Amino acid sequence: MFEEFDALSFDCYGTLIDWEAGIAAVLGPWGRAARPELTDEDLLLAYADEEARIEKEYPTTLYPQVLAEAFRATGKKLGIPVSDADAEKLGSSVPEWPAFDDSVEALRKLKTRFKLIILSNIDKKSFEGSNARLGVEFDRIITAEEVGSYKPNQKNFGALNAYVDAEGLKVLHVAQSLFHDHVPGRAAGLKGVWINRRHNRPGWGATPDPGAEVQPDWTFTSMAEFADAAVPQTVASN
Repeated sequence: MFEEFDALSFDCYGTLIDWEAGIAAVLGPWGRAARPELTDEDLLLAYADEEARIEKEYPTTLYPQVLAEAFRATGKKLGIPVSDADAEKLGSSVPEWPAFDDSVEALRKLKTRFKLIILSNIDKKSFEGSNARLGVEFDRIITAEEVGSYKPNQKNFGALNAYVDAEGLKVLHVAQSLFHDHVPGRAAGLKGVWINRRHNRPGWGATPDPGAEVQPDWTFTSMAEFADAAVPQTVASN
């Protein structure tokens, strides 16, 4: 079903790297030290809109500082103080965020058939740690730092389209976030695969409500499921 494509572009955080686990590892102990009833989901929901707002208002700010400022704003919203050390802990935590269990093997399998591209709301330095966890060489890495804006800004998708057009590639965008990726990706003319990592949980978690209706072209609940569909065993073994 994916024969028309020769490249895959990926959102990284939420799709390949478990950013909710990474953020919750810092926010959880902090929040429950003041209010034990707070769950990780409560904290992620409080955090989601703050990160998106800061990325929109300060598009050239590097992601570690976005994380730190979003943490401070979340603390203000919840009435819980955030120290400079707390903010720095989250801001520097990206290289420690775990890859989803299926990401490495799925990427290796997909690499046998497609060029692989990253389109991520990240800075180059932070991504180096994540790239080491993913264990694959990407053909192109497009960061928010490079573009000077954060998704869902169309500039980011314009950078992706400019690259694939120059290379003569037909790209399929693969992402978890409807807000950051599928709504703006559709506006940019991209076909998309939704990796619905939260299929067994209600709500949007650390991702804001998309605010618009969008129907991705394909939906899978994991990268493993998508890789099996995109690179059938008969193809992978040839």
